[in-house]
Amino acid sequence: MKHLAPFLLLLALAAPVPARADPVVDRVVDTVILPRFDAFAEAAGTLSAAAEADCRADSPALRAAWNDAFDAWLPVQAFRFGPLEEDGRGLAIAFWPDPKGATDRTLRQLLAADGPELDGPAAYHGVSVAARGLYALEAMLFDPAFSSYGPGDPGCALTRAAAGDLAATAAAAAEAWHRDFAPLLRDAGAPGNTRFLSGHEARQAIFTQLVTQLGFDAETRLGRPLGTIERPRPLRAESRLSGRSLRNVQLSLAANRALAQALTDGGTELLFDQFDYAQQVAARLSDPVFDAVEAPTGRMRTEELKTAIERLHDTANAELAAELGVAAGFNALDGD
Repeated sequence: MKHLAPFLLLLALAAPVPARADPVVDRVVDTVILPRFDAFAEAAGTLSAAAEADCRADSPALRAAWNDAFDAWLPVQAFRFGPLEEDGRGLAIAFWPDPKGATDRTLRQLLAADGPELDGPAAYHGVSVAARGLYALEAMLFDPAFSSYGPGDPGCALTRAAAGDLAATAAAAAEAWHRDFAPLLRDAGAPGNTRFLSGHEARQAIFTQLVTQLGFDAETRLGRPLGTIERPRPLRAESRLSGRSLRNVQLSLAANRALAQALTDGGTELLFDQFDYAQQVAARLSDPVFDAVEAPTGRMRTEELKTAIERLHDTANAELAAELGVAAGFNALDGD
């Protein structure tokens, strides 16, 4: 037996070490990610039901349901890894920016053809992402070039098909999180988990989503309409048709703050002071679609918000990263 003991010790040392639960990852999954995806799937389903009940573009119930679905998307948008990467779901839900006008062009082609894609969500799933999701529906509901249809028109069929497709896509993303991706994050480092080889990788993946989203809010949501001093570009603001460009930034800030709170155990005082400041700056703006960037005072106020979010990004990269022991990695929004 005494000869067997060293052999058993070697076996024990060679055996895979079971993954340890990470309370930070569990907290983010349980209190942020899963509830948000469930809420978005529910809101998208309500939108589809509203389109089936009354597909007219000027239907108050349909427009309210679209706004609710967009509100529910903004807390989800940061988590573009995993289920939102699969099957191109992220782009199918939110194809923006659209610098080449692909959404308008594709919607016109679909409406002119009046083809089988308009027969329902299953067929619509195969159309270009430019004509799917929240921004395509925004055009159908709020753009005068598209929103003059009623029951029986191709526009009505397209709106119903697009809303149903969005609901199916949102439900599939939520299901994939519950079934597949949340367990991968929780079991980072477990034998057979080739996506997250350690708890460190799981934390880093979540942290990367936060800092990438802060960068997107500053550089894209605000940077595009700001343009340059010589050439401001207010027409490039997100959700300008529906009048919610500033609202998107405000809701994204609130969602980013909640994610940061779930990631930290209390060592990030400066970060949340800066969240307070950025949210106060946004609340003081009375410029829902950033039209005022063409005037010196309005531009200065919008630049103040952009700078505040950039500081948030930098502080998260320093303060929160240090607490978590991570650094930002690659994200789907980074491009090739």
